[in-house]
Amino acid sequence: MPADTTSTSTELFAFGRDALSRQPFSTMLNARLDAFTPGLAELSVPVVPGLLQQHGFVHGGVLSYLADNALTFAGGSVLGDSVTAEFKINYLRPAKDAERLLAVATVVGSGKTQAVCRCDIFVLRGTERSLCAAAQGTIRKASG
Repeated sequence: MPADTTSTSTELFAFGRDALSRQPFSTMLNARLDAFTPGLAELSVPVVPGLLQQHGFVHGGVLSYLADNALTFAGGSVLGDSVTAEFKINYLRPAKDAERLLAVATVVGSGKTQAVCRCDIFVLRGTERSLCAAAQGTIRKASG
């Protein structure tokens, strides 16, 4: 791999971590950027009792947050500063007994001003990883 690609990836990851740290809601959730390269973003959140709903499952809003942010990070990795135009999420099974939630988002296709991205959200328990939600969205380059 050429040195400039590694440098660019390192700079992108540092930029992404800085952007995440400037989101008060993400900070409140203790969200972490685990990977950020062109076309890919991985975000995770530790599961704490305050994120659960009355049945003991992680609240759907937390899963939605992860999908929205991971999709936008993935799109932004190829577009630059970006916002979510729309997204859809399917809850596949309850997120229960989780230590962390992990969102893995990838760019499906992109142009100059928008990208279509998909995201899988996993429940992490030790070394076990199980899919609990899937999302797809359109990310647009932010206007000045």
